[in-house]
Amino acid sequence: MTDGSEWMLRTTPSGTATAVRRLVHISRPVLWINTIGSGLVGVWLTGALFDVRALPVLLWLTLPFNLLIYGVNDVYDQDTDATNPRKGSIEGARIRQSEVRLIAWAVAVTNVPFLVYFLVALPPLANAAILLYVGVFVFYSAPPLRFKARPFLDSLSNAAYALPLVIVPAALAETPVWPAALGLMAWSVAKHAFDAVQDIGEDRDAGITTTAVLLGPRGTALWSGAWWLVSVALFAVVSVPVAVVDLLIAGVLVVCLFRDPTPATGHRLYRLSVAFPYIGGTFAGVLLLVSMVLGGTR
Repeated sequence: MTDGSEWMLRTTPSGTATAVRRLVHISRPVLWINTIGSGLVGVWLTGALFDVRALPVLLWLTLPFNLLIYGVNDVYDQDTDATNPRKGSIEGARIRQSEVRLIAWAVAVTNVPFLVYFLVALPPLANAAILLYVGVFVFYSAPPLRFKARPFLDSLSNAAYALPLVIVPAALAETPVWPAALGLMAWSVAKHAFDAVQDIGEDRDAGITTTAVLLGPRGTALWSGAWWLVSVALFAVVSVPVAVVDLLIAGVLVVCLFRDPTPATGHRLYRLSVAFPYIGGTFAGVLLLVSMVLGGTR
């Protein structure tokens, strides 16, 4: 079997293309909306359609940062992923041990230049949020902290998905819209636990006690529902229509899981859960763009 470092060093076009496709798959493109979408909303919340100063951050929030999140996750979750039927599909990669070095090099090569630039070019608040963003997602999967295997901390740590709503405005020397950022933090806590219901069996068999494993499907529905209600209240401070959309979709997810509390139900609902940020983010984005057009863009 080819060693990951040898794969990384291939110079043939076909070998390079194969490596790039594999790394893109590992980065889970269907979930990039959670990072780049938040970054774009962060720009729009400053009142601008686009600001070229935000471009380096937005680029980092595509392949580089998602490769960091999910590449590190896949490296440390090889045992559980090996028995998870969702892995090896659009829902996530199932990596080989021989790919670990490739992933490590790719994460470093795609992320370190951005982080060095940010430390030089961005204000302290932006850099503090960026370092927190990176640290939380590395140690979500990696020891010694490995939040993933710590009930409640696994879910709470995913509040970090909202940090682009802090990073981007801070990078542009603007004040973050805190109700929106805190609302997205609560929303992310809820969604993480909800999505983990489908993996209860695999996680329990691997000896990993997640929030979903500890609470069970019905308890997780209550946990996620409570956090989604918090997000609704915070979003309502910024936009009542966005809060209503949040309430409707979250309500469908929670009620369906509560009525049939099984991992299989969690898996059936996963497609709607994945669509949730696309629907809510698109709706919020359209409202922001309309308000800027009607009010005059900067």
